[in-house]
Amino acid sequence: MQIKESAENYLEAILMLRTKNGSVRSIDIAHHMNFTKASVSVAMKSFRQEGYITVDGDGEIFLTEKGNAVAQRVYERHQVITQALMALGVSEETASQDSCKIEHDISEETFLCIKKFLEK
Repeated sequence: MQIKESAENYLEAILMLRTKNGSVRSIDIAHHMNFTKASVSVAMKSFRQEGYITVDGDGEIFLTEKGNAVAQRVYERHQVITQALMALGVSEETASQDSCKIEHDISEETFLCIKKFLEK
């Protein structure tokens, strides 16, 4: 199943928020992504049904193995592309913003070549 860019952004946000805060709720995602809580709730329902997340009785959101795999892949792409852009002289803020756009569309081949180039 091909997951859409918006879904990748949500899953990456869950991963980042859990790493930063230790826990994640819908309101945290709404604030982080500047979305309404209603929009986030609809997305979380869909992710739960598709097996990307679980939600406990207190409303805390957890990535499943399937959701974590997507989030980790997107987050790694974000980090590597940001690093590559900064190596070219782009400011950190702009590099991070541009990486958010590029990370979803870049081919696996190109990503791996960028990653390999940066490791040299």
